[in-house]
Amino acid sequence: MEDLHSVIIALEEYLFRSSTRSSAVELQKLIADDFIEIGAAGNQFGKSEVLTRLPGEDAPEIAADSYEVRRLGDECVQILYRAILKKRGDTEPSYSKRCSIWTMNSGNWQMCYHQGTPCHPF
Repeated sequence: MEDLHSVIIALEEYLFRSSTRSSAVELQKLIADDFIEIGAAGNQFGKSEVLTRLPGEDAPEIAADSYEVRRLGDECVQILYRAILKKRGDTEPSYSKRCSIWTMNSGNWQMCYHQGTPCHPF
C-alpha cells in the first residue's frame, strides 16, 4: 500500500502544476472520460469542461498536506487532503478539504472524481 500511496499523491500533485494544467494532452491522459467534479459553489462538470477551462486558466499555487489514501477496490483509490490555494492577485489564500477518486483504466491511473469543499484556515 505504501507504494500505491506515493503514486497517488504524486499524481494528485502533478495536477497541481501549471505545466500540467495547461496541457490538454496531459489532462486527457490523467482525467477519466466519466470524470465528475463538484466545485466549491456546488456546480457539477465533467471532463470536457476541464479540458476547455484548465489550459487557459491562470493556475493557482497549491500547497497540500494531511494526505490520506484509501483503497476502495482493486483498481480504485480515494485520496483526501487539505489544500491552500493562492490565485494571482488575491490578497488571501483559500482553504479547502479535498477528495479525489482514482481508477485504473487500461493500465493507467485516472482521476474519475474530485471535490473541494471550502473550510476555515488551518
